[in-house]
Amino acid sequence: MKKLKDKWNITSNFQLIIILIVFAITGSLSLVVSEPILEILGIKSSSMSPWLFTPLRLIIVFPVYQLLILAIGFLFGQFNFFWQLEKKMLIKMGFSKFFNK
Repeated sequence: MKKLKDKWNITSNFQLIIILIVFAITGSLSLVVSEPILEILGIKSSSMSPWLFTPLRLIIVFPVYQLLILAIGFLFGQFNFFWQLEKKMLIKMGFSKFFNK
């Protein structure tokens, strides 16, 4: 846990536990929330090859996860931590022109 605290620049064990809880809730909830989105789009595992369904599901789950992690982080009082994490990831993905480093 010390390595994570150092890497994420946090000092409190309580904050670390809250952050890990947010990650856990967000991961599970993003799969639950993405199911109705897939159904609305007509993407069903029963009607297509797993080789096509899996990448399509990941494409849907990814932005859902990104939005949920900010929302749930906000609810747990950790919005700034997760916003900084999101900005780092988006900058690495090539969206640096949208952020002031």
